[in-house]
Amino acid sequence: MSTEETTETLTGAALLDREGDVAADYLEALLDIADLDGDIDIDVEGNRAMVSVVEANAGDLGHLVGNDGDVLDALQELTRLAAARETGERSRLMLDIAGHRAARRVALEGIAKEAIAEAQRTSAPVSLDPMTPFERKVVHDTVAAAGLVSESAGEEPARRVVIRVS
Repeated sequence: MSTEETTETLTGAALLDREGDVAADYLEALLDIADLDGDIDIDVEGNRAMVSVVEANAGDLGHLVGNDGDVLDALQELTRLAAARETGERSRLMLDIAGHRAARRVALEGIAKEAIAEAQRTSAPVSLDPMTPFERKVVHDTVAAAGLVSESAGEEPARRVVIRVS
């Protein structure tokens, strides 16, 4: 980026690329401090920067995921804050470590499809177990693709998705 080009002048894809670069730098520094090996992949999907830390040399990044992704969620928030500080924009970056979110997405799509089938079979609303915002988004997207409607109900941390036949 030239000295005249600041993050304020970046828009769209260029801003998402910058956000991904900032996040990658932040995560590389974190991995260095923790003396962990990992490769960082940056991508842009839709209107969101996607950053993945993948294991290098069969390393173990599982402790950066934590139980049920709790450490991953915290690292994502810290990475978003670092990106927002550098770009001056709110970050919606998604972080994945060791394929945890990718695997969770596949599992959630399966759960959603089972709930969709039940809602279609019974014509009754189907309420799922409480989920994180990421998990709810995956379910909402799957439900919408199937032509049904869904809504989030309840308060955090017990917020859940309810699926209805339209």
